[in-house]
Amino acid sequence: MKQAIRGLRDCLAQFATGVTVVTVRHEGSVHGATVNAFASISLDPPLVMVSLDRRSRLCARLAGAAFEINILSTWQQGIARHFAGAGTDPAPEIRWDVFPHSVRLAGCAAYLSCAPWASYDGGDHVIYLGQVRNFEIRGGPPLVFHRGGFHELRRTATEALAPTTDGTGILR
Repeated sequence: MKQAIRGLRDCLAQFATGVTVVTVRHEGSVHGATVNAFASISLDPPLVMVSLDRRSRLCARLAGAAFEINILSTWQQGIARHFAGAGTDPAPEIRWDVFPHSVRLAGCAAYLSCAPWASYDGGDHVIYLGQVRNFEIRGGPPLVFHRGGFHELRRTATEALAPTTDGTGILR
């Protein structure tokens, strides 16, 4: 069984994804976790999804709570590791933007402020839907996770195509 799970993880690692940190206020403190299981679900109403391991400390704190999705920039790898529990030495400096109803990580590529919408059983995970109440785009290159490691986008697929004399393109 463990070998089958490892094989499935290796297969899923072929899919590149963005990296987020989901944050929530709970009992006067801010808590967060690195999450790459994030997706847009609906534009009307505006819904997004995050999936958290049931064993994570953030999972229970997210139930019925408003939350922030912080879409990380390439220079925030240390922050991603920190909130994944991997730790870095030295620990990264974590700066916060504090608002009346939310707290988010400073310097991210984008943010989504979400009200709780629904939650669903997802096996060893819980799937949380949030209704987007506010969002902000700061820009900059996003942090990408692929094959168990962090990467940055260097160029788009269109930019990577080099024109040839016959009008086709080849990947550089």
